[in-house]
Amino acid sequence: MPAKPLDPSSPRALLGAELRVARERRDMSQAALGEKLFVSGSYIGQMENGTRRITLELATAIDQVLGTDGFFTRNCGASAKSKYPEHFAEAAEAEAEAVTIKEYSPLALPGMLQTEPYAREVFRAYRPTATEDDIDELVANRLDRAALLKNPTKPMLWCILDETVIRRAVGGPAVMAGALRHILNLTLAHRIVVQVLPFRAGAHASMGGTLKLMTFEDAPPLAYIQGNAMGMLLDDPATVTRHSLTYDLLTANALSPRESLAMIEAAAEGYAHDDHA
Repeated sequence: MPAKPLDPSSPRALLGAELRVARERRDMSQAALGEKLFVSGSYIGQMENGTRRITLELATAIDQVLGTDGFFTRNCGASAKSKYPEHFAEAAEAEAEAVTIKEYSPLALPGMLQTEPYAREVFRAYRPTATEDDIDELVANRLDRAALLKNPTKPMLWCILDETVIRRAVGGPAVMAGALRHILNLTLAHRIVVQVLPFRAGAHASMGGTLKLMTFEDAPPLAYIQGNAMGMLLDDPATVTRHSLTYDLLTANALSPRESLAMIEAAAEGYAHDDHA
């Protein structure tokens, strides 16, 4: 796997480069090192490229296998720091490196597409006793992810929203009208692709929950599945292929982008009317 140019501001990327050097000094392939660490060779490549972080547990094992005298154990702390919850930190970091992101969202708008009022309502629902400062920090971190969309072309973001997402009045009519208009604006600006999976589609391929697929210029694709306060980033090729098929099946059952846009626009107008009624 080719090495990508290092970002000197990223401790994770710099530590990954050191891992590549240490591995090659031992004349060991990614697959061989992965076997000793009980992870895949792809996982090793993703750590070396900075797509995935080196956890403390893996850093300790790397030091033992590669004889690096505690170097990775001492230095993995800086690369492991994240403003996101532990179960989502790796996925958020991978998003920032992704070329394409495909996401099925069954219950709420994808985090990268949420407006400030919508995100605030979501976090307050999850944490009803949290302080306002804590909620402010959570909202700010979520909105930071949306900065990726300021790049006009990367990542290519394709979202499938369950119809539930546009029918559930998170925060009331005004908040929903603003949130859906934000989606419309991004779609009409040709920055994102959005489809709606309608209720009438019935049973579908991802009734188990959220699904995110990510591809990269110089690393294998990843899948991320998420539940309540938990998530798993998956790199096994067969597993990622299976989740890719799931997304294809969702696409086949969803409304076309044009039909989806019409449904979202009608819903936004309905919420706006309710807010002024």
